[in-house]
Amino acid sequence: MNVTLPSKPRADPAFQPGTVLVVDDSRAQRRLLAKTLSRWGFTPIEADSGIAALDICRAGDVELVISDWMMPGMSGVEFCRHFRELMGKSPAYFILLTAQTEREVLAEGLESGADDFLSKPFNVVEMKARIAAGVRVISAQRDLVAKNDLLSKTLKELQDVYVAIDRDLAEARNFQQALVPERFFDLPGGQVSMLYEPSGHVGGDLVGLFPISDHRFGIYSVDVAGHGVASALMTARIAGLLNPASPDRNLALTLDSAGRWTMLPPEAVCRNLNDLLLAEIVTDRYLTMVLADVDFETGHVRLAQAGHPSPAVLRKDKTIEFVSSFGMPIGLIPDAEYSAFDIFLNPGDRLLLHSDGMTECPIDSAGTLLDESGLRDLLITHRDKSGLQFVDAIKRALSEVSGLTEFPDDLSAVLIERNVLA
Repeated sequence: MNVTLPSKPRADPAFQPGTVLVVDDSRAQRRLLAKTLSRWGFTPIEADSGIAALDICRAGDVELVISDWMMPGMSGVEFCRHFRELMGKSPAYFILLTAQTEREVLAEGLESGADDFLSKPFNVVEMKARIAAGVRVISAQRDLVAKNDLLSKTLKELQDVYVAIDRDLAEARNFQQALVPERFFDLPGGQVSMLYEPSGHVGGDLVGLFPISDHRFGIYSVDVAGHGVASALMTARIAGLLNPASPDRNLALTLDSAGRWTMLPPEAVCRNLNDLLLAEIVTDRYLTMVLADVDFETGHVRLAQAGHPSPAVLRKDKTIEFVSSFGMPIGLIPDAEYSAFDIFLNPGDRLLLHSDGMTECPIDSAGTLLDESGLRDLLITHRDKSGLQFVDAIKRALSEVSGLTEFPDDLSAVLIERNVLA
């Protein structure tokens, strides 16, 4: 077995377009091919059999091959098949030399992995053109492999980024859930139950309460426009401004003439919050809110509605009414005006504050919304329940009527119940 290697080693393991592996059991044919290739500036590597050629391929990068078809031991077709298995998806171009012209025979060569054919005896002009075509194909394959490698690397980097983002969002969700640490409050003279269900990792809704006195509480339902991190950061800011643990940091609380903490009128709180957001926070986010000053002892409730859906009053006699007053969203325009209105909860009455995630939930494929009338139907269906059972039943019913398990918008609600007198 004779193998003729180039006198100088390849300086660069990357593909050199001037290197060609010539495989033929005829020494004269190999030499003729090698001399012709050398005149054209190519560097030929010679092998007298398919087995010898495979050894060369295993020892280094070989990407352009001219092989005779008819050879003893291992035919050119068999060599081509083994060559393709050895190269895998690496760039390579294989030309078979053959005197055969039958379609079935040529089809066998193509099935083995051959890219092109040269007739024997070969035409010099045709061979040069076919080799040049092979060089272009290999160059394009090289470029494609490099781009695929870059794409794979970029995708890996993006996957790492997405994993980090998911981890951060999971932590952000835990932090945001901590803004509503409790969902049920058993208070003197009443109960408060909360529903809080972000539609994604983090949401823009917020519900909560803060004490004013032993029997008075400020209770709110907030919906920041939009979704995602920006909205979640805004809800965290609002939660800090309505801090239940630090009255001196609560925007809604002030000291009266006797030095006791009391709540500002809800409409004044909305004005102050609107001015603060427009002055301190440079963002296109705004929010809607219902803020209520609830006295569980007397049943008096004073509410300000700033662009939020109308609260529902569920009377003990099973009637339901939606109450409302005009108010612009907060943080949208300067010097916005807000007003308030009063209602009274008799023992056994309930008040539901809720975000538009309920009323604007789609209930069919055409995008029909639940709307206020649909919410009324759900409230009527489950009015015999109370507390967390009630708000959980409303959420389940909304899922059933919409066919959704994941809602397109955040769901939040606050159920305020005045206890029945003993």
